Amino acid sequence: MKQTTKNILGIGAIVLLSSGVAGLTTYKLLQSNDSAKQTSFNEIFQQNPNVKLAAFDAINAQPVDLTQAAENSLHAVVHIRSTQEAKTQTVDVRDPFAEIFGDMFGGGRQQRQVQSQPRVGFGSGVIISKDGYIVTNNHVIEGADEIIVKLNDNREFKGRVIGTDPSTDLALVKVEGDDLPTIPVGDSEALKVGEWVLAVGNPFNLNSTVTAGIVSAKARSLGVYNKGVESFIQTDAAINQGNSGGALVNAKGELIGINSVLSSPTGAYAGYGFAIPTSIMTKVIADLKQYGTVQRALLGISGAPIGSSLMDDKQPIDKSGKTLGEKAKELGVVEGVWVREIVDGGSASGADIKVDDVIIGLDNKKVKNMADLQEAIAKHRPGDKVNVKLIRDKKEKTVEVTLKNEQGTTKIVKEAGMEILGAAFKELPDDMKKQLNLGYGLEVTGVSSGKMADAGVRKGFIILKANDQPMRKVTDLEEVMKTAVKSPNQVLFLTGVFPSGKRGYFAVDLTQE
Repeated sequence: MKQTTKNILGIGAIVLLSSGVAGLTTYKLLQSNDSAKQTSFNEIFQQNPNVKLAAFDAINAQPVDLTQAAENSLHAVVHIRSTQEAKTQTVDVRDPFAEIFGDMFGGGRQQRQVQSQPRVGFGSGVIISKDGYIVTNNHVIEGADEIIVKLNDNREFKGRVIGTDPSTDLALVKVEGDDLPTIPVGDSEALKVGEWVLAVGNPFNLNSTVTAGIVSAKARSLGVYNKGVESFIQTDAAINQGNSGGALVNAKGELIGINSVLSSPTGAYAGYGFAIPTSIMTKVIADLKQYGTVQRALLGISGAPIGSSLMDDKQPIDKSGKTLGEKAKELGVVEGVWVREIVDGGSASGADIKVDDVIIGLDNKKVKNMADLQEAIAKHRPGDKVNVKLIRDKKEKTVEVTLKNEQGTTKIVKEAGMEILGAAFKELPDDMKKQLNLGYGLEVTGVSSGKMADAGVRKGFIILKANDQPMRKVTDLEEVMKTAVKSPNQVLFLTGVFPSGKRGYFAVDLTQE
C-alpha cells in the first residue's frame, strides 16, 4: 500500500514492494566456463525439452526441479488488498508572528478542513497456519480500514490485524477459515549463498507469480526501516512492487523469507531483491500472536561494523579524523561490531562488555556486521541469557549477558491501548478554541477508573501537549502513549488548561502489573 524510495550511494533506489508489477521467469541456467559441463548442459536440454522451471547445479550439471516447490507455494501465498477510506483532516495554517512569539498555547494558528482521497494498495501474504494466520509486511496493511485476502483458488476473506511490528516491517493478519493451504517454515540460517530460491507473490497485481534466482548474499542492511531490525536475504529472483509480503522459498518448498524490498534505479526489478529471513520472522510473529506486541531484546550498545564495507571503513569516527579502518588496525581485528558506547541501564551495562570491544560472535553465530548481530539478538526475548564472543586487547573473550528490553527490564511488555487511560477525548471545538485563544487541543470528555483518574486528571481538562508533543488529534495522543509505554520511565507528562484558563500539569503512570 505504501511505497518508499531511498537513494543508495547515488546509484539507485530502495522500494518497499506493495502495489506493483513483475515479470515472469520460467527457468534459469547457472553458467560454467568448463566446456565439458557446457556440453552436459546442452545434453540436458536435448533430453528434457519440456523442462519449464528448473535450475542447474554447475558442479554436477544436474537439474534441480523447482516445479513441486512452486506448486506447493502458490496455494499458500495470497493476494492482499488494503483500503483506506476517505477522511477529513484538520490542517494547521501557521501565522508568521507565531515564529516570533511562540505557540505554547497554539496562538497564531488557523485551521481548515481537508478531505483526503480513498486509497487502495495491493501486496502479498503467506498463510502459516490452517486456521488462517497470515504473515505480510507492515507497509502492506498499515493504516488500512479494510483488508481483503484472496486465495489462489479465488476465495476471498476479510482480514483483521492481530499485530504489527514496524521495526521489522512484519504484520500478522487473521482470516476466518479452516484447513487452509499452508507453507512449511524453513531455517533461513541454513540457507547458503548460491542456493536456488523462488519468489512467490502478486507483482503488478498479477496473481500467483513465481520467479527463480539464487541467494546473492545474506545479512544485508539497507537502512530503510529507520533504526529498525535489518538482516536481509539478497536474491536475484525477480521481485517487484506487489511482491511485498510474499514468500521466498527454497528448493524444498520451505518458506525461508518474506519478500520486502527491491533496489533499483527505476523502481522496478533490476536484479536486487531483499527478503526478511525466517530467523527474524518466526520470533516476531510468535510474539504478535501471543502478546500483541514484540518482546524485543536489546544488547544496549551503539557501534559500527568493522571490515564490512570499504566506504564505512573510510568514514571518520571522531573529531581527530580517525577512520574505522584505522580503528580496526589499532584493535587488531578484521571484522565484527566495534562497541562505541554502552547504553546506561541496558543489557551490556550489566555485563563485562566495554567500549572498544569488538563483538565477533553471539552464541554459535558468527558476527561480521551489525546485521548479523541484529539477527542473532532478534531471536531472543528479554530475560534470555546469551554468550557474546568479543575481542579485547587483541584477545578473544566470552561474556554471558542477560538481555533486557527497551525499558531496561526483563518483564513482559504488554500491548497498551487507550483503554488503560480510562478516559474519553475529542478534538477541541472551534468555539472553545476561540474562547480560550487556542489553536489546538484535546478535551477530556469523561474520566472513569484508570490511569488518568489515578493521576488526578478531571473531565473538561484540555490537553495541549503530551511528552512535549502538540495534541491536535486523538491519534496524536495514541502515538505518544505507545512510545511512552515502551520507554524506561513509562510516564505520560501532560500540559494543558482548564476551561477557566487555569493551567494544569499531570504525570500519568503507564506501568502495568
